[in-house]
Amino acid sequence: MTRIIADISVSLDGFVTGPDPGPDNGLGTGGEALHTWAFSDDPDDRRVLREATARSGAVVLGRRLFDLVDGPNGWNDTTGYGAAEVGKPAFVVVTSSPPESVRLTDLDWTFVTTGLPDAITTARERAQAASSASGKNLDVVLMGGGATVGSALDAGLADVLTLHLAPVILGAGTPLFTGTARHTLVQRSVTPTSTATHLTYDVL
Repeated sequence: MTRIIADISVSLDGFVTGPDPGPDNGLGTGGEALHTWAFSDDPDDRRVLREATARSGAVVLGRRLFDLVDGPNGWNDTTGYGAAEVGKPAFVVVTSSPPESVRLTDLDWTFVTTGLPDAITTARERAQAASSASGKNLDVVLMGGGATVGSALDAGLADVLTLHLAPVILGAGTPLFTGTARHTLVQRSVTPTSTATHLTYDVL
């Protein structure tokens, strides 16, 4: 069964970027520390990254994050979703209008203008098709930004929440949890490394 997995890195004080994020400073001031684990040589960090990307049949992201990863300082051949790990999944972008052009034309982009639930439905269909083609059980991964992940949780659209808790206090930035919805979680795994604590919860 295809699961919807919200997967994001976060600081100890609950921010997914540092202060003053923008087109030329996508993670905000100090925000690079949130993703140190993704470039670590620690075998547990490598395993977490490898397993996460291997299960990705489709990936959902918001328009602001798309503009960053597709921008001139964004993803390239060595940095990007699961770079050097697995084949590239389909990407579904939640947006009010599609961009006029796309730099990363080697990736499979779908732009959904009718809201997050429809984007997740589209991503589920793509993941299920990829599952059938590969013979593997693949999931939909909500990679961000924080507003997209938070909205999915508040709307009851996520089955699993995976947090990569970085040992940093940013003091300000983009908060992950801004809604008033109460969430009941069941802890499924904890993997501590020198760069992060990887936490996985089922969302009830």
